Formats: sequence, C-alpha cells, structure tokens
Amino acid sequence: MAKAVQKIKLSSSRDIPFNKLVLAQSNVRRIKAGISIEDLAEDIARRSLLQSLNVRPVLDAEGQETGMFEVPAGGRRYRALELLVKQKRLAKTAPVPCIVTDACSEITAEEDSLAENVHRVALHPLDQFRAFQTLREQRKSEEEIAAIFFVSVNVVKQRLRLAAVSPKLLDVYADDGMSLEQLMAFSVTADHARQEQVWENVNRSGYDEPYQIRRVLTERAVKASDKRARFVGLAAYEAAGGNVLHDLFEEDGGGWLEDIALLDRLVAEKLRTEAEAIAAEGWKWIEIAPSFPYGYDHGLRRLEGEPADLTIEEQASLDALQAEYTALQEKYEDADEIPDEADTRLGELEQALAAFEDWPHIFDAAAIPHAGVFVSIDTDGTVQVARGYVRGEDEAAFVVAIAESNPEAGAATPGPDDGGQGAPVVQGSVITMAGQAPPDEEEDDAIRPLPDRLVMELTAHRTLALRDAVASHPQVAMTMLLHKLCVDAFYQAYTPGCLEAGVRHVQLPVQAPDLKESASARSIADRHEAWKADMPTDEQALWDWLIAMDDASRLALLAHCVSGGVNALSEKVDRYGGSGVTAHGLRRRLDQADRLARAVSLDMAEAGWRPTVDNYLGRVTKGRILDAVREARGESSAQLIDHLKKSEMAKEAERLLEGAGWLPEPLRLATVTSPSGSLDSATEPLPEFLSGGEEETSDSGESEQPQPVAAE
Repeated sequence: MAKAVQKIKLSSSRDIPFNKLVLAQSNVRRIKAGISIEDLAEDIARRSLLQSLNVRPVLDAEGQETGMFEVPAGGRRYRALELLVKQKRLAKTAPVPCIVTDACSEITAEEDSLAENVHRVALHPLDQFRAFQTLREQRKSEEEIAAIFFVSVNVVKQRLRLAAVSPKLLDVYADDGMSLEQLMAFSVTADHARQEQVWENVNRSGYDEPYQIRRVLTERAVKASDKRARFVGLAAYEAAGGNVLHDLFEEDGGGWLEDIALLDRLVAEKLRTEAEAIAAEGWKWIEIAPSFPYGYDHGLRRLEGEPADLTIEEQASLDALQAEYTALQEKYEDADEIPDEADTRLGELEQALAAFEDWPHIFDAAAIPHAGVFVSIDTDGTVQVARGYVRGEDEAAFVVAIAESNPEAGAATPGPDDGGQGAPVVQGSVITMAGQAPPDEEEDDAIRPLPDRLVMELTAHRTLALRDAVASHPQVAMTMLLHKLCVDAFYQAYTPGCLEAGVRHVQLPVQAPDLKESASARSIADRHEAWKADMPTDEQALWDWLIAMDDASRLALLAHCVSGGVNALSEKVDRYGGSGVTAHGLRRRLDQADRLARAVSLDMAEAGWRPTVDNYLGRVTKGRILDAVREARGESSAQLIDHLKKSEMAKEAERLLEGAGWLPEPLRLATVTSPSGSLDSATEPLPEFLSGGEEETSDSGESEQPQPVAAE
C-alpha cells in the first residue's frame, strides 16, 4: 500500500485582547523603513487590521503558559495598535487577530520574524500605477488618494501619468524591456502612437537614454520659456485649444507648447493688436514680426524724440523708488550676504526704475506721417516697440515736411501713453508682417562643397566677429585703414578688398537667424550706443568735440568706425563679368580677412560661435557631420552616431561637439600660404568649401550638372 502523505497542520488563529500582548525582543526588524508608525496607525483606524499578528505564548519558569503572548512578527502593527490605545481610540482589551505558534516549536521566534519580512514580495510599480488608476476611475480625487496612502498629490499625479502611457509600452516595462526612468520619459506626451513610434526608433538604434527620449518627443514643440510663448501666455494658448506637454518627473521650465501653428497665429494676432494701438499715433507704416534680423534698421533715418515730462505724482513716485533703492544698497553695502527679502525688494525696485527709463518719447508731429515703427518681441517676452524710422522713399517728403513746419510753434506729438492726442490726421498706418525664409531641404550624405548660402551665413558670423575684434584693437584698425588708403593712392588697386573703405557700412544679405543675438552683435550695438550717447546732438559741434578728445579715445572711436567696413563675407562668384565679385576679388578679400583675423587673434569659438543643428549640423551632409565629430572627439565618438538618421545624428553631434571648440572651415584661422607676403593670391585656388556652388539637396548621390562658363 502507498504511504499516506502527512498533512500539514497550520497554526491556530484566535483573537487575543491587546493588553495580553507584549513586543518580543526576538523581532529582527531594528531599522525604521516604510511609512511611519503614525501613518500605519491611521490606516488601521480607517480600514482595520489587514494582517494578523504572529504570537507565541509566554512561559513561566516552570514552562507553564502565563496568559501573555509575545509578538515576534508584526512589531510595526503592534506599535501602531499601541499608539491607538494611547490615543484612546482603541480599547485596551480590544481583541486582536493573531496566529498562535506553539511555544515549544522547533522553529525559533527569530526565524519566524525573518521569514515574514524576507518572503514578502513588494508590489510591482506597474501594479501600483494601475491600482491608483482604478481608484481614480472609482471617482476618488487625487487629493483623496494621496491622503489614503500618505503620499503627496504630486506623487499620485506621477503614478496616474505613468499608468496612462501606451499599453504596449507598459507591457514592455512589465517584461523588464525598459527601465522606470525610460517609462517616465515617455509620459511627457499622451499621444500613444507617438510614444510607440519613438520607442521603436530608439530601441532599434540603441539611443534610448531617458533624456534622448524626452528630446525626441518634444522636438516638434516650443518651450514655454520661448519668447513667443511668454508673449502670448500659456493661459491664452490653452484657451485657444493649444495643448501643453508637461514633465512631472523633471524640471521642464513650464513645459512645451505642442501646436506651433496655433502659437504663431496667436503671436501674429497679438502683435497686430499692439500695432493697431500704435497706429492711432499717426505713423505711416508699422512692421511687425516676432524678431527682426541684425541690421534691420540700417539705411533708415532714426528720429530723435524727447522724453515726455513726468507728472508731479510720477516724479514723486520715481524719487521715492530711487531713495528706497539707494537706502537698501547703502544698508547692505558691506554685508557678506544680502537677505532674501532685501534681494527680492531690490529686484522689484530695479524693475520699477527701468520702467521710467523706457518712458514714452514725443516726436515732431510733422515727421510722424512720413515715418514708421517696428514692433517685435523682446527676449523676455514683452512687446518691443522702436518708433521713428524714415525709409528712403519717404526721405524727400520728410525733409519738405520738416522744412515747412514751424519750430517755434512747438508742434509735437504725444508718446504712446497719450492716446494719440494731437497726432496728424492720416489715412491710416500700413501694418505688415515681416516674412520668414523657407526651411532648407534635406541633403544627402556625400561630401560636397558647402552650400553657398551656408558659407555666406558662416562668413557673416565671421565678418561680425572680425568687426567686433577690430574695434577692440585700435592700432590694428589704424594700420588697416592706412594700408587701404596707401594701396588706393600709390598702387591704384581698386579691386575689392577686405576693408570697404569710405568707410561704407557693409550689409550682410544672407544671415542665420541667431546672428542678431550673437555676442559680437550685442557687443557692437552696445558700443555704438555708448559712443552715440557721448556725441553732441548738433552736427556742427561734432568737429570741435573730436578735436578735444585725447588720443586714446580718438583711436578707440576710429577703430569702431573702421570696423563697420570689415567685409569677410564669402559670396557667389560672378562668372559672367557682371556687377558681382570676381573669383580674384573674392580670393583677395578672404586672404585679407585671414590676415586681419591673425592680427586681432580672432577665435570664433571664443567669440561665441558653436555648431548647432540650426546653424550648421542640420545643413550639411552626414559625412560632414561625422567628419566634424571625428576631428573634435575622435573616431570612437563618430562611431557612436554613424548609424543614426541625419536628424538624430545632427542633434547628437551638437551634444558631442559642445565645448570642443570645433569650427567649420569658413570660420577657421587660415595659415599664411603666400611666401611673398603680397596682398593678392591670384594663382591660389579657392578653398574646397567654396569650389562648388549649390545647396546639397539630392538624396540620390548623383553629381550635379556642370554649369556653362563664358570664355575668357
């Protein structure tokens, strides 16, 4: 006969009054972990005890049961019950569900205590996320769930956000196919299709770090810190139906605005509203745009308005603000650290005082019907208004109007806060929206000459940086000017050179969007405004003012004026003998620009230029991207990205090249190649990046058709 299997006998369970229980010293838990005893007590008070205590009878010296029971497993629950008894929320004799182990058991109390804790399996995070979601579906608010489980509301929102990720991705996470940090990154968007598409791409490429996933998911959106978003405001954008992506797990700077077309429309509408209010002042034209390029006002006459007088109340307010600001500065002048309250107040006072610096200006009433206004968005998201510009076609009418006006009559127009009282009656301001250049097309990955437009944009950066550097080297500027004048006088060399002397300010017809905000552009503008502020307003007094200057100041001013004529711009060569630059002229210009760059020790990396997707990496072939990374960071770094698509490769290359100081050929400091040291290099061919002509747009790898060249 088969031997009968001995059946397992479970320990009995019974209710034991709480005052018959004592905490055993055999409990192995010594370190506090998990929720606090206070929180556990509150949970027991809400839902009662979910798990029995494990107890053993206490024996006396003769081995007889005393009626008391020790608790080797369940010590935290015991302490929570004890706290409820002390708070008189639980009776001392309240029955407590217990599992009673035989006091003479071969298994020790320490082993029971250890087993209860070691064999416990924590809830998988995904199960917790889904459980929170179930409670939410049961119409419990986020605040209620947070209170029940003693966590913050933000934690509940995070768990619910994770539970809302694509079910396909949740299954991958459940099977340990992705990390929790990766899942957190995917929660930045609620678009399941987009989540799945991105996961497929990053999983295949191996480029699946959480920060990379976030960047791909938000690459089609605009940061909330963008000046356009700050100008419109998140509330207005969302009220118009726009969606804002938020990252609940990392600082997101306010999130990302997903609908760019809607944002641009709201920007245009708000700018037009601002322009319509300004139109009441009587200006002939108003041009609006989120931003205008560097040099947008070149060639226009700038009217000088007079600041409007402050009222008695406004002057009193200004005096009070200035007095408080001065008092705070003096109080903490010698302090090692300014208190937060004082620092905050100083910031508020600076902002209030800055408003008085931008006080409305009053313009000549006769000039306004012939002048215009530029309305754009400042870097902090506020509207930026530049009044009083006269275009070339309006110059003649403007001069006649000013000549016919009676200066003694004091004819003037009020500033923007005056509601247009006294402005001349005109047919209406013409409001126009500045256009934007179309995006460049994709390029193939063959190594070809750099596109003409890209080379012009890069050398425009270099031209501006050279101007800024020359202005900081007065002696170089003097030598540069004297050299040009001597060449013209003694060598009759009238072909174009690096210095366009007259001095004629050289325009940059092709420029990258970031040129206006570059460090060189800001430095030049600040220096120009500083000189302008020092100069007399009466042109007749300018000569005497210059004579009175010391040599150092005169040289500094000369350097600034000369620097505006620097032209290191690469242009498309005119092969047919037209009015454009010849190959010889372009070679001559670039050689002189290189010599000038060496003289001022120009380093475009130190001048602030760095390769980005927008200004270089997204505009060249994959081969050039890899060459750049290889040259700056080595072959191993290039191999990390050589399998990526071009858009992803460009973004990762930007990250890898950060801080490397790498520069494309048009921005590098060329070495001296002419042994004679002559100004011309007629026999020297153009560099490789200039030897071609057109944008690299073909994906087929086919060579472009040769262009016919006129016989010489």
